[in-house]
Amino acid sequence: MAITIKDVAIHANVSRSAVSRTFTEGASVSAKMRKKVEKAASELGYSPNILARSLTTRRTKLIGLISNNFANPMFLQVFDLFTRGLQECGLRPLLVNLTNETDPQHSLRMLKQYSVDGVIVATSELPAAFSEAFHEAGMPVVHAFGRLVGAPHVHTVSIDDAECGRMAAHLMSERGYTSVGFLGGPQSVSVAKDRHEGFRQEIGKHKDIDASYSFADAHSYAAGRAEMLRLLNQPHAEAYFCGDDVLSIGAMSAIQSRGLKIPEDIGILGLNDMEIAGWDIINLTTIQQPIKDIVNSTIELIVAVMENPSIKPESRLFPCEIVERGTLRSP
Repeated sequence: MAITIKDVAIHANVSRSAVSRTFTEGASVSAKMRKKVEKAASELGYSPNILARSLTTRRTKLIGLISNNFANPMFLQVFDLFTRGLQECGLRPLLVNLTNETDPQHSLRMLKQYSVDGVIVATSELPAAFSEAFHEAGMPVVHAFGRLVGAPHVHTVSIDDAECGRMAAHLMSERGYTSVGFLGGPQSVSVAKDRHEGFRQEIGKHKDIDASYSFADAHSYAAGRAEMLRLLNQPHAEAYFCGDDVLSIGAMSAIQSRGLKIPEDIGILGLNDMEIAGWDIINLTTIQQPIKDIVNSTIELIVAVMENPSIKPESRLFPCEIVERGTLRSP
């Protein structure tokens, strides 16, 4: 049978309330009493029932960790960092898959059923309506990898996607390309729009460079490969800025399948710097998104908002940088 508080109290010769206080965060208990209770608990193999205690404290310490982009390998790294970081703060991540979800209210009802203490929206592909719905329901929420807005309705931690587009265009002009292309993710996704707009604005300053623009059906390897195969059936650009690394790798596969070389025949530039982008077999030149910094800042912010829900929503932006590898021509 499971060991209970009563068993520990009898074994330690103390009251049940003393045992309860020992295992309640912030409760008053002397060092001598704590040592005595913990010794008895260890000898009996007792562990406090966190879920049962939440009925009394009304705090589950569950954090809804939400995404809808599980096909992108970058999010394996994102979820690893989030789950470890939350657990180190004494919080428990509840991973929620909202792939193909379109109704914020349905998602809100689901999270309420689990009585989460906070929500982290960890994707750029869910509309802002989702995080705003959680916020309006009184849930502490932070949107990681969300869209930059001037006056945010919810806390947002991200990068400036339009600036990344400008960085890409500037880099390609520096490398001497006279025809370039933008190959983005779905045009309905905000980050694809912003990266496209930044790229278009910057490349428009260079009248000697021809530019083309296209969008894949998803941020996926298959979608990147399919869109690049389509582009190769017509006069193509000398280099492409792809919306993210996984699109870039799909595009590289398509190029190589046509017997073309990278970067000699076509250059490729990605965005994110996910782990596999640095593998020797891929060696992708990319714009690095500081994923670890974004995750750490998001966790810091959700903890702060849980302690003080009245904190005014803010946007935290992190700068990106070029990671030079082997898929663009040399300077």
